[in-house]
Amino acid sequence: MDAARGGGGQGSEDDASQEDTTSVADVSVEVATVDASLHKLCRRYNRRRRRAKKPKKTNPLWNLQNLAILITVVVFVVVVIMWSLLWVFIFRRESNSGVYFAGMFRVANVEFIPEYRHADSSEFLSMANPIQHVITSVYRTSSVSRLYKQTIISDLSNNNKGGVLVHFWMVFVVPHLKTPAVCEECVSAILRDSVFTSLKNRSSVGFLQGLPVDIDSILVNVALRSDYTSTAMGSQCVDKLYAGIPDVSIPLNVFSSWGGLTCHIKLTSAPGSIIRLTVRSLRIEPSDCIYDGLNVYDALLPMRGMILYRFCESVSVPVSLVSTSNVMLLSFSLTQGSKIFRGHFQALLEEECMNLIELPAGPGDAGVITSPFYPNLLPRQCSCTWKFQMSSNALGVALRFQNYILKLKDSQNCEHGWWKVNEIIYCGNYIDHSTVFRISTPNPEVVFRCSSRNADQPFNATYSSYNIGQPCPEGHFLCTTGLCVEKARRCDGMDDCQDESDEIFCSKPPKLCGGSSTLHPLYICNGEVDCSGGKDETNCTQETSCSGVSYRCGDGVCILKKNAKCDGAPDCFDRSDENDCACGNPGVLKRVFDSASPQQRIVGGVNAVEGEWPWQVSLHFSGQLYCGASVLSDGWLISAAHCFSKERLSDPRQWMAHMGMLNQGSAKHVAEIRRIVVHEYYNARIFDYDIALLQLKKAWPISLEQYIQPICLPAPSQTFSEGHRCWVTGWGYRSEQDKVLPTVLQKAEVSILSQSECKRSYGPVSPRMLCAGVPSGEQDACRGDSGGPLSCQAHSGGRWFLTGIVSWGSGCGRPNLPGVYTRVAKFIDWIQRHIDAKGTKL
Repeated sequence: MDAARGGGGQGSEDDASQEDTTSVADVSVEVATVDASLHKLCRRYNRRRRRAKKPKKTNPLWNLQNLAILITVVVFVVVVIMWSLLWVFIFRRESNSGVYFAGMFRVANVEFIPEYRHADSSEFLSMANPIQHVITSVYRTSSVSRLYKQTIISDLSNNNKGGVLVHFWMVFVVPHLKTPAVCEECVSAILRDSVFTSLKNRSSVGFLQGLPVDIDSILVNVALRSDYTSTAMGSQCVDKLYAGIPDVSIPLNVFSSWGGLTCHIKLTSAPGSIIRLTVRSLRIEPSDCIYDGLNVYDALLPMRGMILYRFCESVSVPVSLVSTSNVMLLSFSLTQGSKIFRGHFQALLEEECMNLIELPAGPGDAGVITSPFYPNLLPRQCSCTWKFQMSSNALGVALRFQNYILKLKDSQNCEHGWWKVNEIIYCGNYIDHSTVFRISTPNPEVVFRCSSRNADQPFNATYSSYNIGQPCPEGHFLCTTGLCVEKARRCDGMDDCQDESDEIFCSKPPKLCGGSSTLHPLYICNGEVDCSGGKDETNCTQETSCSGVSYRCGDGVCILKKNAKCDGAPDCFDRSDENDCACGNPGVLKRVFDSASPQQRIVGGVNAVEGEWPWQVSLHFSGQLYCGASVLSDGWLISAAHCFSKERLSDPRQWMAHMGMLNQGSAKHVAEIRRIVVHEYYNARIFDYDIALLQLKKAWPISLEQYIQPICLPAPSQTFSEGHRCWVTGWGYRSEQDKVLPTVLQKAEVSILSQSECKRSYGPVSPRMLCAGVPSGEQDACRGDSGGPLSCQAHSGGRWFLTGIVSWGSGCGRPNLPGVYTRVAKFIDWIQRHIDAKGTKL
């Protein structure tokens, strides 16, 4: 319609003017005719009136003028209505929206030439135009032909598998009601189904309307319009760089001090090479890459399925990562302010990772194996093989990892490394402690393959030989982590094995309060009187060796007292145990523990009262209650990682924190979330490391401290004996079958269970988990409570500590199946490290 108007020229305007003039004249003639007829009728009427009686003096001209005005108005209204109808049914366009896709595939049996790297070259156009025509033909004859608009070939690059790698954009114009018709899976399937492969040669290369295409290389991802416009149609910052000589560093520097900037840098290297990017420094505002960030792609277009790594906060220690082929895209998002990126990239020749290792028979570490490209991050695809040669068939290989563990593969895919050891498949996972993997066969072959969707952390392992018949030295205990600990340290209350395998299923130690026998460390200075006269609770400020069951003061000195933090008594010489204790002390007007209270349950709970749990937070996603959280400080909340594990749940802009609230909808303060920090080792399969931090955009007002207060974080040494009573709170469902969430905050009293009892209920649970509940199961957390607090007091009337975070369980309120909580004491260093990075103290 616009083109028709634009192509009409001056003649069209003249015709329109002439038509307008004619219509106005017609109306004028019609009005004049009516006026003359009315004038004659008025004269005849007046003559008859004068014959009957003397008439009053009138002004016929005035009446005729009113009638003319009326007719003109009617004509005007008719014209307006007709024009409006024309606009609605003819001139108005249908409301459409653009849907954008970024894609790639490999064209086989075609030789790449250097000119293909330049999109304005005739060689590029001669190759790109036929490919573009083929893709267009496919979609013009498909079920979405009416919605398809265009294809743009963005880049052609050489591929290490041979042929040419094609990067392209596709645009669809889709009415809002028909958007699902061009879903990502649908668009990708159309292209794949158009490639005809031969079953005879069992090759992945088929023909797309005569074009030899590798069907396994086809990838199509839905993309943002902003990515399309900034890469396909130009932006403030787009550059292409090429590394032709291996190991030569090419500098990369980006500065943004004048305002917002969207920048794309496309990197390519010589055939047969890969790219290593080194980020020396990056200064941005942490925001989960929502506002500031650097996304690195294993392709030349911003495709979600090819993302290599995301830098969402500042970098001060250099980080290096490698591509899987000879292309890489850097996509910067920099908001207003002084933002700086410094780094370089270089081409690396691809090398086969194959190692033959001969082990000596003597004790001690013999050497180190490392992940491919160590200490660089692992790429999305890699492979390495180690063949060990032993001097005796009685010897096996022991691999000691620093932050990694191997477990037998189950029905799930390996997310952090795929291992084959003598034809047995294992999966690797990252943890925060060391493990030993023992291979009890001589001369084993160990194969490792990368399996992460993104670049992963590197690993290393020291290798040594060991006696297959006696893995641990005499007098030592073999942990399930592969570590060896002294038998005397078994059941001493300390997790020497790192997985509690030396502390579970231990009989409760006797309380030897008299005589020459030493009282078990579990009973010493634990805050409970276990011996008559309180002998076990004396001299608790005495210095001792630092361990998992001693309290570490600010000056590094350790004392016997386990629960020294914020107990009201200075125990450390530097008084550091009583610092930062403005927490966990609600000023409640009224506490309700009456069992006769209305049973509107969390599961088996009662209504809380105003200000009773001022650290309780209700997290709403897209306006709906989704999880709970706890207040740590005026700028930070703490919750469970599984609340944010899915991609759609990771955007902080969709979350709101309702604070100081008793009834849903009556929050004293509603806060926006700036960013979400999920633990880097979170395992969605078993809920290990199920913890996350949320940074608020603005601190909550200090005037609301009566209703909003932080809860105290426990010390790493804090311990609660079996049966200790704590409280779980939240707005979650009151039973498994419940369909309606309660409006009033619920609370339920539960008891801490021993780790042995927890493992009896659920089998393997990690030392970063704890169980709490009641044998009948009638008091428990449920759906909607996730991320909320398990609050405990070390002693009656004392401050409240965040002992656990609601994590998982088998159903809700089932007998002998307690709730499982994240053990917060295991994460104090991690919490402090992230919060201190922003200069915020707890």
